[in-house]
Amino acid sequence: MNKKNYTLLSAFLFLYFFAQAMSISLLALWLKRTLGLTGAQTGVVFSANFIFAMASQPIYGFLSDKVGFRKTILWVIAALVMLSGAFFAFVYGPLLKTNILLGATLGGLYLGVTFIAGSYALESYVDRVGRKDGFEYSRARLWGSLGFAFAAFFSGRLYNIDPLINFSLASLAGLLLLPILAMTRIEGAADEQARSESLKPLDALAILKLPKFWGFMVLILGVTNLYLVFDQQFPAYYASQFADPKHGAAMFGYLNSAQIFVEAGMLFVAPFIVNRTGAKNGLLLAAGIMIFRITGSGLVEGPVAISAMKMLHSLELPILAVSIFRYIAGHFEARLASTLYLVGVSFGHSLGLAILSPIVGKSYDLIGFPHTYLLIALGAALFWTASLFALSPTPAVANRADPALKTALPDADLAKVD
Repeated sequence: MNKKNYTLLSAFLFLYFFAQAMSISLLALWLKRTLGLTGAQTGVVFSANFIFAMASQPIYGFLSDKVGFRKTILWVIAALVMLSGAFFAFVYGPLLKTNILLGATLGGLYLGVTFIAGSYALESYVDRVGRKDGFEYSRARLWGSLGFAFAAFFSGRLYNIDPLINFSLASLAGLLLLPILAMTRIEGAADEQARSESLKPLDALAILKLPKFWGFMVLILGVTNLYLVFDQQFPAYYASQFADPKHGAAMFGYLNSAQIFVEAGMLFVAPFIVNRTGAKNGLLLAAGIMIFRITGSGLVEGPVAISAMKMLHSLELPILAVSIFRYIAGHFEARLASTLYLVGVSFGHSLGLAILSPIVGKSYDLIGFPHTYLLIALGAALFWTASLFALSPTPAVANRADPALKTALPDADLAKVD
């Protein structure tokens, strides 16, 4: 294992997700409590975020595969994170108060590129480097979870003092990303870099013709999208369980921090689980936990029970993340890994969320959170059932090989084991 690259990329992930937590983990509360937006208006803002993320994700994916191991995209992301404090304080907040559509548009452009699509591009890059340098993606990604948890622990209290403190700390983290990136030295083999640079847009578009791709998308567009739209305004619902909303915001920060610390530990364990289950069954297991959490959140009442449902996120996310990268590596061409991840997972999420966010936001206003959650769970269960048949069996080589070193093989060379 290249320990230097592992250490530096882990530090980059820690600071990036620290900044993400400080910027958007309490975004729903900021929009509703500080700016006074309704549930429907908040849904419009979230929808704009994912529309612009959706537009940038195919570009991110293709460019990531095109540049290979060069750090161009990471430099762009670091610079954008550094600007977060000024953007929230002087652009986003004032515009949302005076012109909701213009504010949502500019905010969607910035947040979509920086913290939504940007996180997927960063994760895909780390997975690519990990396969070259001999370390498991999830073992680096766990430091991102720790960074998010560290920020979440303080974010609720800081938010109650002044949300601008949170945004300023996000900018400081972005500033620290720059020297870390400057110290990172990542070089691919000449022939591998040449294959990446020879990639053409038509090569990337060819994935849309693959039946396996669309089978994969049944679970991504269905279950995981519905789960994400459920989780979007969950902080506001959680805070409503307390008599004092400020106390609820602080408690959510503590809960979010605890959940993510557990998640970090699970990111270390998840590769062992997916090695036993295979990528397909890992995806189904993670999706099943998602549906259980959505259903439980609609049925239980009170802070303790709702907190228990929230903690389930720390179990499903690591299994899902590892299973997704294993599934892509086992079924598709290696040089298109970033395009598949950014288009299949990230673009798929943004497309679904852009459509669902305003609808679900309106549902919260009309019938409340619990009833909306149960409707979401029913839809997710239907897509989970379809995924049983749509997902392709796990290639045997993907289970046996070291995940940090394996490459995808043609279908004819793969024995099916699921």
